[in-house]
Parts: sequence; C-alpha cells; structure tokens
Amino acid sequence: MSLPGPDRNHQLLNQPSNPPAGNARLGGHVVARPARLRQIRPANTCPSTAPMSPLTMDTATHPTTQLPLAPHARNPGTALDLDWVARVPATTSAIERRCAMLPGRRSLKKDHQAAWLLKAVTCIDLTTLSGDDTPGRVARLCAKAKQPIGPDLLTALGMPGLTTGAVCVYHDMIASARAALHGTQIPIAAVSTGFPAGLSPFKLRVAEIEESVAAGATEIDIVISRRHVLTGNWDTLYDEMQTFRRACGDAHVKAILATGELGTLRNVARASLVCMMAGADFIKTSTGKEPINATLPVTLTMLRAIRDYHTATGHRVGYKPAGGISKAKDALTYMTLIAEELGRDWLTPDLFRFGASSLLTDIERQLDHHVTGAYSAAHRHPMG
Repeated sequence: MSLPGPDRNHQLLNQPSNPPAGNARLGGHVVARPARLRQIRPANTCPSTAPMSPLTMDTATHPTTQLPLAPHARNPGTALDLDWVARVPATTSAIERRCAMLPGRRSLKKDHQAAWLLKAVTCIDLTTLSGDDTPGRVARLCAKAKQPIGPDLLTALGMPGLTTGAVCVYHDMIASARAALHGTQIPIAAVSTGFPAGLSPFKLRVAEIEESVAAGATEIDIVISRRHVLTGNWDTLYDEMQTFRRACGDAHVKAILATGELGTLRNVARASLVCMMAGADFIKTSTGKEPINATLPVTLTMLRAIRDYHTATGHRVGYKPAGGISKAKDALTYMTLIAEELGRDWLTPDLFRFGASSLLTDIERQLDHHVTGAYSAAHRHPMG
C-alpha cells in the first residue's frame, strides 16, 4: 500500500533520448517549451544531479495532478533487535565533513533546476500549526495546496494541475481541511500525540490518533517521547511506536524524532532504527517548534538509517525534514543528498516530504524567474 495520494498521477514513461523539436527536457521530463525557452539549451550537470525520471502528463484526462506515487508495501516493522541498535554507528566528524562538501559541489541550473523544483512542490506537506489557526486560514492554505504555483507559470512549464503532497494541520482543523479539499485527493495530515512535546497521558495520546483518523486524516504525524531516547529505554520506545502505529490503522504514520532534543547523532540514528522496527511509515526530523530543526548532518544520519534498514529487511521507509527549510536552494541540496544516499526512487511524495510553507513561496519565485527572466516580489506569491 502506498501513502494516500491522487489517482490522477503523472505517468512515468521511457522518453526518447532526444526530445522532439520545439520541446524541452525538464529534468528528464519532455514538455512543450514556452516560445521564450525554445532557443535555450539545458545546462550540463554532473551525473548525480542529472535529469530525473521522465514524466509527461495528459492534461485532458488529468486536470489536477501530482507526481507518481511509487507502489510499495507499507513497512510492517520487525522484532526489536537491541544488538543492532547498540552497534549503530554515527561518526559526527565524518558526517559533518560529508555534509559540508555537498552544497559547494552540486549545481542544478536552468531547465534541470526547474524540474527538480517542480518535484519539490509535489513533496511539500503545506503546513499551518499555529495557536491562532482558523477555518479561514486553513481554507486559504488548502487553496494554495490545490494551486501551489500560478497557473500561468505551470502552463508555461508544461505542468498544469500540479499539487502539493499534503496539507498538515492540528486535529481541530481537519474538518475545515476536508471541506476545502473536497473533490481532490490531496491527503490530510494531522499532528497528534500531544504535539509538540508529547507529554500528555499515554491513553490520551492514543485516543487523539484515533479521533484524528475518524475525523478524516489519512496521515498522522506523531511525536515520540524523547526521554526514552535520552535514557536508552529502547524497549519502551518500541512499544510506544507500535501502539501508535496500531492506532493509526490504514492511516500512514510519521514518527517525529525531535532531533534537536536528542543530544547526539548516534541517538538520532538509534531512535530512527527503533521507530522503523516498530512500523513507522516515515521518520521525521522535527516538530518545527524546537530551537534546532532539520539540518544536513541529521538528515544524512537518518537517511543512512533508512538505507541500512531497507538493506536488511527490504522495507522502504519515507523521510520528512521539517523546520528551517525556506529556500529553494536548500530544498535542492536536501533532494540531492537523498538521491545520492537512497536513490531517486525516494524522491516521490510516497517516500519523501518537506514539512514547510514558506519554502513554496521561494520555489515559486525561482520558477517565475526561470520563465520570465526576472525575480518577482514575495508578496506576489501569497500562501492564500
């Protein structure tokens, strides 16, 4: 079973190596060139950032679309293996050295950059998690999720109908999101289990999951008890995560580790592994409320835990960085790291999400520049 998503997906196709005259290859995707772009030759890139898997879209039959959700079974989890947890490596100096090299040696330009940014849009969990959220704000956010990029830009890029990966709200806003997203298949994610601290009574946290699923959430972002990680209480963390997974039923569960509060990268690696053993569909960096949220070293640590788990079990687990990612260039760096560590199969909404809102504004500005040659002001791309 794949993460809930539209059945109006782009189709993965094997495109010819040379696109027809008058067409552009956007990151491996053959689309009609706007007249202004027809004389532009795509920039060369290094092998690891070459164009992505080809896609096309039939706008007559797919009026509203997301990129494809690769079909794969959910992670069923495994028995808790404490020996494996104990020997998990995480060498901070090596991880930081690897991450420091990444932004300077990877560059995506022109058509390739536009293609990767369009991919990033489809992997955004458009989020509002404020104490002053209202049904009106959520309705505006959902309108943006349905039309994340201006229709004129998407038409020029040959990608009309693109949507974000999901909308993420508090439990009380699920009904408002459902009403605003009626007629679409954009998933609704709800934060749960005493978000953001996760310190409410355990029975209430489980009941909160069940209430959100009953209200219509198809994805649940739970927060783990950080104290179990800090005290090395892996059995209890495993049992907690298993209980949350069962309470979610068919809804997919993202385990928020709150990495900024776990102390060390080795703790991050161990917590990632235990949550995957307990059946998490995604592991997520942060609530967005901690002083330190998503970082490249934390991301590399979690990606390698995912890779090791997949190698050992054959089960795929998704990854969601959240908090502090607001620039298009940062999104490209994260996506490049994922492509290098896990492969491009992970660069779909089924296995990768950004937890962000302001990121979308900067991506839209970059795409506007790609099409028009000029940067627009941020206020021209409101969230709703």
